[in-house]
Parts: sequence; structure tokens; C-alpha cells
Amino acid sequence: MAGFVSSFTLVSHSVSTPSVSKKGSFIASTPCTRKVAKPAGLVMMAGEVKAGPITKVKQTGDAMADKIINSIRFLAIDAVEKANSGHPGLPMGMAPTSYVLFDKIMKFNPKNPQWINRDRFVLSAGHGSMLQYALLYLFGYDSVSIDDIKSFRQANSVCPGHPENFVTAGVEVTTGPLGQGICNAVGLAAAEAHLAAVFNKPDAKIIDNYTYCILGDGCMMEGISGEASSLAGHWGLGKLIAFYDDNRISIDGRTSISFTEDVGKRYEAYGWQVLRVKEGNTDIASIEKAIAEAKADKSRPTLVIVTTIIGYGSPNKADSYSVHGAALGAAEVAATRECLDWKHGPFEIPKEVTDHTFSKIAEGAKLEAEWKKSFEAYKAKYPKEAALFEIQCIKNQIPEGYEAALRKAAAETGSKATRQISEIMLNAIAPVVPGFVGGSADLASSNLTILKGYGDFQKATPQGRNFRFGVREHAMGAICNGLALYNGGLIPYNATFFIFTDYQRAAIRMSALSEVNTIYVTTHDSIFLGEDGPTHQPIEHLASFRAMPNTYMMRPADATEAAAMYCIALRSRKTTSVMAYTRQNTNKLNVSFDDALKGGYIVTDNSNGNPDAILMATGSEVDLVVEAADILRKEGKKIRVVSLPCWEVFEEQPKSYRDSVFPPSVPMNKRLACEAATSFGWSKYAGVFRTVDTFGASAPINDLRKKFKLTAADVIELAKTMF
Repeated sequence: MAGFVSSFTLVSHSVSTPSVSKKGSFIASTPCTRKVAKPAGLVMMAGEVKAGPITKVKQTGDAMADKIINSIRFLAIDAVEKANSGHPGLPMGMAPTSYVLFDKIMKFNPKNPQWINRDRFVLSAGHGSMLQYALLYLFGYDSVSIDDIKSFRQANSVCPGHPENFVTAGVEVTTGPLGQGICNAVGLAAAEAHLAAVFNKPDAKIIDNYTYCILGDGCMMEGISGEASSLAGHWGLGKLIAFYDDNRISIDGRTSISFTEDVGKRYEAYGWQVLRVKEGNTDIASIEKAIAEAKADKSRPTLVIVTTIIGYGSPNKADSYSVHGAALGAAEVAATRECLDWKHGPFEIPKEVTDHTFSKIAEGAKLEAEWKKSFEAYKAKYPKEAALFEIQCIKNQIPEGYEAALRKAAAETGSKATRQISEIMLNAIAPVVPGFVGGSADLASSNLTILKGYGDFQKATPQGRNFRFGVREHAMGAICNGLALYNGGLIPYNATFFIFTDYQRAAIRMSALSEVNTIYVTTHDSIFLGEDGPTHQPIEHLASFRAMPNTYMMRPADATEAAAMYCIALRSRKTTSVMAYTRQNTNKLNVSFDDALKGGYIVTDNSNGNPDAILMATGSEVDLVVEAADILRKEGKKIRVVSLPCWEVFEEQPKSYRDSVFPPSVPMNKRLACEAATSFGWSKYAGVFRTVDTFGASAPINDLRKKFKLTAADVIELAKTMF
């Protein structure tokens, strides 16, 4: 950045002074420079536009490459300028790397973005989204037109501020929260490794693709990236190649103010191959060479550290924080056009560029046609595997039989802790849904989430279906999102204590936003876990997930409800499910599987449709209100008991059904809700609450019941105030 100009009237201002690399050597760059006349004593601020002749910036020396790279840059520059919003710096700096990937390396069919054997591309630094939209347009995807790019960041645009997989075909995962994308990429690469191990044969590779990811300093700083990268190294995901945009600039300025570690050594310690491209602005040959070297190492993921200048080509804002997240401004856009020798107007792409890049349309169609031919030969030789592949991986459907298996398991399971019931349901699903995979954050023996007989997913056994995530809740959720978004029919679940969803909340939110049915299995769901105390006892968590859009918060009371909740979670392919299970035993209810599928239903009722009061609960507290209702009925009261294992599913039912469960004639002051969690949210259904609105305590379960007034006697006492 520019510094203080003391007494000179003529200065040479360079936005990219030579930098010392982590190895101590100088990394060369050729910035745009200009001679600038300044009054004595004036401070020259970073990003200030100055008059004077411009020295053209060094480029790759390959005329066509330069035209394509600059097309990427100026589509980003012009879109951000028109929107007056966005992040031009990353696309300008990483245009050469992305050009090499899309033009020379990646395998894809622009006319079929869902081709199963395509290479995957993830922009973990999602703020640079115009990089991805420019690539989709230039390389022939139908999802992004030049008019779409002109509507960047506008209402109803397919080019939103950050990439969204559910909006723009060709975008594999939704990114923006830094670090999430590289974790998704780990999940994509793990999905490829697993499906290849399951379906490939010595004479037939029907799953064989790479995952490429661009991430920046912000992704590297976020702890989630370290969690996932550690696992990627442990798993030996040799077909994962990540490019670290090492431009040494963040929003606050130089990364030297807060981030000085040797990232390369850290990744070597994770078990990655680490390569370096010292001149990422112009040396496309070295970028291509690094990718070839990365692909040659089949046993390790690769991090390519690409040294770039953020905003490359901007004579006054490059290499500064001011180019990170704001439009350049008209004067600087004009100066950048001159600096990069770009003689085309806004959104104008030379015909020779699109003639070249649109050739990927025919090339991609040929690649997919060749793959289909190979698959037909596979089908003839391996009909059983091919049939499953078509259902699971191509049609992305769940094989038949899962609901029948769950109904059977529910009928055969008695009174148990619901975490034990969950284990039974997981293992009922596994034989009939081969794409059902998952694991726990080092709590498998407590969450009870092992798929028995299906082995571990490890470097030597990628066909295994049990993922050992270690104590990495945040990355676990984001990796599972990647497993799902591979779109190979995998339905991932992951598990931890309910309290530790705090560590993975951002990933859960991204599941819901991305419209994937990642299943979050949690146990130890309330204060009733006991002696571990308030650090482990969730209070506000049920309410917080009920508030999260596109999320089913499920808290089943028994085997029937648990089976129904798993059935809903499996078939809801665009909705995320969070399940909360107990540590302590619950009673088997005499209820219907079909009623439980509605998310809320009448458990018992002696009122003939006109109750004196309605007692409602979820999970283990259903037992309390059932017991309390039985006693109150003996005293002559007409009591209806309602279980609400999933509010969101209940709210999807017709109003007539909901009114049949909660008659409008029964006022709120005659409705009591009981749950070992906060009362927040229950006012939707009730006006009287037996809940917990403080932190818990460390004590045996029966002492906690008394302390927090969560016994049948306490429910009865409160219920009598309603009569």
C-alpha cells in the first residue's frame, strides 16, 4: 500500500512492491506503474486514483490465453461496477488459474451440468462469485448468459452475490461463509472415492473425477478448513486439488497483521502434497505443471499455493484491501482497461474468445458420450451393479423398501432410550439404502451410530460406510454436505451430542440453505443427561433449529415416532433434518406410524372432541403428560394428549387436520406444553408451560426432575390451574 509522501513533488507509485516469500526469497511481479505529481507533504492513500501515463502490465505472452483471462477479469469488473456491489479483486487475481482449469484441465459437459463423472469445481472464496459466473458463461453453460451477468446481485438474478447451488446450474455447492467450501470439496472428493470403490471394476472405471477448489486467506484462517483438511490428508484423498490464492490481503489490510504462519508446512503436516506457483499472475505454464504434478500423486490431496496480486491490472488499487470488496469506480475501470490493454467496452467479449471457449460444448458432449458407451459395456458385464448405479447415482433415487424396513423395526422395538432406538433404525435402513453413509464426531459408542457390518471409510477401505470424523463437529457437517452435493445418491448422516451442534451450526444452516437432506443425529438431548451438567445440557437448541428455515427439528418419543422421523428424513431430499434423542429410557406408546408421519397427532383422548385441556409434549416428556393425563382423567377431567415430534411437518398438514388436533374452541389458557427445554416458540400451540428457561445443573436425573419441576406431579399441579 502507498505510504506517506514527505517532500517529493514527483513519485513513482507501485501497487505491488516486491514481497518476501515464506522461504525468504523475493517473488517477482510486474505491476502497473505511473509517475504521479503530488503536492509536498500529502499522504497518498491506498486505492487513490491518480493522473498520469500508465505502464501496461505484464501478461502471459499467450495471445489467446490473455484474451480469455482478461475476459474473465472484465466480466467481473463490469458486473461489479454495474451493480456497485461485489468483490472484483479475487477474480482479477485468480483468472489465470481458473483459465487453466477450465480451458486445459477440467472434464465437464456444459450442456449437462449434472453428468455424474464430471470434475467438480468449488469456489470456497465465494465472495469472488463473479469468477464462477464468468467461467460458466464463457465455457458454454446455459445457466448464465451475458444478460444474467449484467444483472449480477440484482433481484431474481441467477448470479447472486455468492454462488448458490440451488439457483445456478454448474455451481456445485453454496459458498460464502469462509472455509465451508473447502470442507464441501473434501466431501465431494470423499464421495468420489467411496463411489469409485463401490462401483468401479478392474476393467471399468465409471466413477473417475477430480475435485478442484479455490480458497483464500480467509478460508485458511477459519478453523473449519483445518479440521476438514486434516481429515482429507488422513483419508488420502488424492483426487482433491486445492489452489490457495496467496495474495496476502484481507479486508482489514495486509495479512501480516494477523496471519503469519507457514500454511504450506501446516498442510504438509496434515499429509498433503504442497506445491508452489510463485508467479500466479502470468505464469500459466507453471500452474499447468503444478496440476500435472498434483495428479501424479494418487495417495495425497494437493495444495497448490498460488502467489497472486489481488486486483491484478488495476493501477491504483491492486495489492490493496480497497479492491477486495467494492467496485473499482469508473476512472479506475478505465485505467485498468488501459493497463491490461483491453480495448473492449463493458460486457463486450471478442468473438475469437467465445469461438474458442464454446468449443468445450462439443468436447464435453463427446466426453459424456464416451462415458455412456463405457457404461453400456459395464451394464452388460455387471448388470446388478449397473442397476443400482442407475437408481442411486444417475436417477438419485432411494431404493424401495426403506419404509417397510422402518415400520418393521418400529413394531419389533419396545421401551428403550431413544438413542438406542435410533441405532436400531439406522441399521434397519442400511441394508436397503446402500447410499446411506455417515458417522460421528468421536462419539459413535455414545451416539450409537455405527452401521454394523459395513466397515469404516478409510484410505485403504474407501468402500466403508462408517465415517470416523474425530472431534471435528463443524467440518463433519460441511463434509457431509459435500457428500450429499456430489449428487451420487449418497444420503449422509452425522452425529454428536445435541449441545455440540453449537460447533456445527454454520454447516447445518448451509445444509438447509443448500437444500440437501443431510441428517444430523444428536443424542443427550436435554437436562436429563444428568451429571455432566449445564455445559452439556441443551436448553435453547430445540427452539433455535425450529427457527431455522428448511429444517425439520425432530424429537421423537418412542420407536414408532423415531421410525417415522427417519422415514421423513430419507424421503425429504431437499430438506435438512436434525434429530434429538434421549440418553434415558422412554416408554413405548400405543400409537400409529401413519399418525407419527404427520409430525403431530393425538396420543390419547377421553374428551369426545371437547377436552377440558390439552397436554402436549415432545420426546421423553410425552411420558410425563401421558401419566399426568391418566391421573387427571381419574379425577373426572377430559384430557387430550398430543405429541409433536416435528413441528415443521405438522405445520405442512392441511389446516383441517391441524384444527382437529388443536381445536380452535380450546383456548390457549387450556393448553399446556411440557418440554425439558426453553418455552420459546411454544406460544404457537399453548399458553401454559412446564419448561426449562435457565441453564441446567449437574445432578442425577431424578434430582433434576425435582429441581426443574418435570415430574408427572408437577405437570398435574400446573394443569389444575387451568380448570
